[in-house]
Amino acid sequence: MDPTEPRVTGVMITHNRGGEVLRTLEHIHRLPDRPRVILVDNGSSDGTPATVRERFPGVRVIEAGANLGAAGRNLGVAEAGTPYVAFFDDDSWPDPGCLRHAAGTFDTCPKLALLSGLVLVGPANHEDPICAEMEASPLPTEPGMPGPALLGFLAGASVVRRDAVLAAGGFEPRFQVGGEEEVLAADLVSAGWWVCYDRAYVVHHHPSPRRSPDRRRTTVVRNALWATWLRRSIPGAVRHTARLAASWEWDAATLRGVLAAVAGVPWVLRNRRVIPRHVDAALNLLTAAPRPPARPPVPRPAGG
Repeated sequence: MDPTEPRVTGVMITHNRGGEVLRTLEHIHRLPDRPRVILVDNGSSDGTPATVRERFPGVRVIEAGANLGAAGRNLGVAEAGTPYVAFFDDDSWPDPGCLRHAAGTFDTCPKLALLSGLVLVGPANHEDPICAEMEASPLPTEPGMPGPALLGFLAGASVVRRDAVLAAGGFEPRFQVGGEEEVLAADLVSAGWWVCYDRAYVVHHHPSPRRSPDRRRTTVVRNALWATWLRRSIPGAVRHTARLAASWEWDAATLRGVLAAVAGVPWVLRNRRVIPRHVDAALNLLTAAPRPPARPPVPRPAGG
């Protein structure tokens, strides 16, 4: 069946989570603004590509052949033929009508490169705490922006302008999944694009039980350090590294992340590209901002 929202292609990455993929595709298939979907399979060994082709023949399946992590999205973005791309995680899906809303927002905001939305977690619709932080962003808002300005985002709850992401180089392959968004956000803003929060774009996230919290923590710690060292000035990188170290709970997972980051220093030095001063200053402003309190569950039924 042809998509009913021709401006947006959905790009989903997955690795050995065939059950979650099928559930999420069922939700997306029922959306009134159902988009064309590209599934990038990151080297699954559980038969995900064959199962998806059988159950959802309209989904374009790209077999990456290896676990590219977040960089698998780059393959989907390159393949998409629409001006906008919605990133779907294999355990999350948008509310009905949200894709059409996002496409309309991009149509009216030519400087907008990325829109990140509200994430409701689990059957109880608990708001992901990061959403309150994005909504309370202290960054200056330019006239015409559709919401608070950001220098970070949640990839699985975001819609992007395809050409802007391609020009920025997409997601860095070494980052895998976990804090992979920071460098791309900084690169988009450095190029003059807007990255914004839009609470009207709603995504339901039902976290997979197959996640490993310790492994993810290690990846997030490593990527936070790499992002800092890759893009901040040397004084800024030193200050922010100290802030990060002071904010972390030091355990075995954190230590593994730090050691992995240090092991990658030669690669970092070869690939450093310092962001403009105004972007560095904006990152410092974010670091100094207090965190808003958590919000109660949103009283609404699960979408999709």
